[in-house]
Amino acid sequence: MISDWRLDGVRAVITGASFGLGKAMAESLLEAGAEVALASRPGNRLEYTYSTLKEKGLPVHKLEMDVRNEESVKAAALWVRKNWDHLDLVVNNAGIGMITVNPRFLQEPLPFFEAPSVKFKDVFDTNVLGYFLVSSVFSRLFIEQKKGRFVNISINRQTMTRNGFVPYGPSRAASEAMSYVMAEDLRPYGITVNILLPGGLVLTGMVPEDLPEERKKGALNAEIMGAPIVFLASNESEGLTGQRIVASEFESWLSNFRSSRRKEWFL
Repeated sequence: MISDWRLDGVRAVITGASFGLGKAMAESLLEAGAEVALASRPGNRLEYTYSTLKEKGLPVHKLEMDVRNEESVKAAALWVRKNWDHLDLVVNNAGIGMITVNPRFLQEPLPFFEAPSVKFKDVFDTNVLGYFLVSSVFSRLFIEQKKGRFVNISINRQTMTRNGFVPYGPSRAASEAMSYVMAEDLRPYGITVNILLPGGLVLTGMVPEDLPEERKKGALNAEIMGAPIVFLASNESEGLTGQRIVASEFESWLSNFRSSRRKEWFL
């Protein structure tokens, strides 16, 4: 399906791109022809992902950024201005999960009142403030260009309200709500904002390594994000905004989207 779209000339920044969903989306965009900046905090994980993709001959860049720090985000935006003549897509993906609060959150969920306030703040600083800072800074660049696309990564709504998932669930609920506000605020400027989520458990570094095998059954691969992110970067999604796309249901969503577009053409 990804071969339906070519992204030659497209330039994208992906936050949290050194592993997991971010890395999978970066690879899919690169293989479709896009030029991608891997935005992540510095460290071995970023160096490894960058060098691995570079060795494949893909047009990838390393962009050190801490989404919780406004000056760091501004420095990343300045790098884009200096090195690229335009930017097409920003993917807000950087986040930290329940494993940083309770390493056994799936096996032994803790009630919200046992969540340490310092961990609560850390999760919200990354998952909500981070999305806000990146979107706020890069919106200015998009407004100057009179075009641009944001894709904000989210989770299932059941996870947002699941017991033992404070503060991670509420943080993603907040960033999703903010995405809809962003879509309306940026609509007059021709800038689009869409939400993308896997649609189930994905085995990344956010899931405990000792998770029982029965809990792993039916888990999704991070590569499931490939087709929808390439679509959202393609010409076919031009003008699409305020949508919430579930990657595991993308094939049927795309079929319905194409049918509705055909109907519009004949009206």
